[in-house]
Amino acid sequence: MQSNRKSALNRRAGFAFLVLAAAGLFTVRGAFSQAPAQPARRAIHLPDANPQLPFSDGVLAGNTLYLAGRIGLDKSGKPPAEITDEVKILLDQIKAVLEQAGMTMDDLVYVQIACTDLSLFDKFNGVYRTYFTTKDLPAREFIGVASLLRGGHFELQAIAVRR
Repeated sequence: MQSNRKSALNRRAGFAFLVLAAAGLFTVRGAFSQAPAQPARRAIHLPDANPQLPFSDGVLAGNTLYLAGRIGLDKSGKPPAEITDEVKILLDQIKAVLEQAGMTMDDLVYVQIACTDLSLFDKFNGVYRTYFTTKDLPAREFIGVASLLRGGHFELQAIAVRR
């Protein structure tokens, strides 16, 4: 009987030792592991950006670039007379922000375009397609709006992820 008691006691002690050892390993492992480093954020500003405006042209967080809304205005601050010229100015500005972040138009994953005249959809697309080298274009939204700043016809904002 004594021997059975000792055997049961030894089994319980052995089991308790294993449980405590396992708990200790998990605790030590957790103590030495570090939380993943947060990606650095970097504001992107084009050289000709107006420093008075209260926003960045883009914000790079890790491998993701968030591009601010842009309107295709010429040097005078107005949209050009030709719609295709306005689209080219707009897309050239988006391309310049991407390049500042070390990206290309092919890194865009989502694009949102606000347009004051939805009949311009085909004209916009004709120019838009020429800015990409990949056949896998970004997801996109093309929405109608009543008006945009300074008489622009299009405003584009986007998200890009470095490949």
